[in-house]
Amino acid sequence: MKIAENYSLKKLNTFGIEVKARYFAEIREDEKLINLLDNPAWQTRKMLILAGGSNILFTRDFDGLVIKVSTRGIAIAEETAAHVLVNAQAGENWNGLVNWCVGRNLGGLENLSLIPGNVGAAPVQNIGAYGVEQKDSFECLQALEIATRKQVKFNKADCDFGYRSSIFKKELKNKFVILNVTYRLDKNPVVQINYGELKKEIQSRNIKEPGITEVADAVCRIRNSKLPDPEKTGNAGSFFKNPLVTEEKFLELRKLYPDIPGYPSENRLIKVAAGWMIDRLGWKGFRHGDAGVCETQALVLVNYGNASGYEILGIANDIKKSVKESFDVELEPEVNII
Repeated sequence: MKIAENYSLKKLNTFGIEVKARYFAEIREDEKLINLLDNPAWQTRKMLILAGGSNILFTRDFDGLVIKVSTRGIAIAEETAAHVLVNAQAGENWNGLVNWCVGRNLGGLENLSLIPGNVGAAPVQNIGAYGVEQKDSFECLQALEIATRKQVKFNKADCDFGYRSSIFKKELKNKFVILNVTYRLDKNPVVQINYGELKKEIQSRNIKEPGITEVADAVCRIRNSKLPDPEKTGNAGSFFKNPLVTEEKFLELRKLYPDIPGYPSENRLIKVAAGWMIDRLGWKGFRHGDAGVCETQALVLVNYGNASGYEILGIANDIKKSVKESFDVELEPEVNII
């Protein structure tokens, strides 16, 4: 297997940050990954598993081994009268999987259209959008334990999914490599269009009985109108999570800011719109050199050309500080910072 040295990662992260990996390997077969991990030469070095690079901010070169997972394949694993189990390899493009399912009228993932990244990263982050999370259709996944090189099956309960979170971001962080993921999809889909923006977009087109194709198209139109294309302007989508606060704290905020958006979440917590707070403080459109905040969506930090990860992180920290000072709310990055 070819191991590259001092390898540029600029084209492998959607922020477009120019950093280098001391060593780099691209894996297209699970067996090659096992062989690589079995090699004693790499067992004492720092290691980073890289998927689509759409949820990461590099602030420096990586002095270790970066493994790019590029396995491919989508197949029907099981089928009943009502459902289909679809298995996708970790290196498959996420939106490619969504399109594959929508094209076969298999419902469940259409609200997650156009989310950048690869299939293997979706359960780690428990990606979500427009009222749906990937956990809603998740069946199971296969992962390789780095220490033992054993393959382990994880069912939904094993993954401990939460808001933009899973066990792979907590107790099992950096301990497993996800190999493939299986989703349970509906052959007779019932669309989910209760999310405000999505419902409004569907109604604006005078679509009376939308199917999953119409929902996917509407989601794509919304995302394209609000979010910059990473191919043109470096970004990783939403940089911050929407913070969860107690009902009491939200009522305090509502007294001071009557129009602050909040949505009920689990455990009687309220999800507060981070983008609204950031916008309220005047950050939308802010720019310092080539690092800045998107002009159309305050949650998105951008690289206009040659910004460093350190410069983008500096803006993120300034935003966190100002939100804390003004709202007494802690923002947490959704993006992994290296």
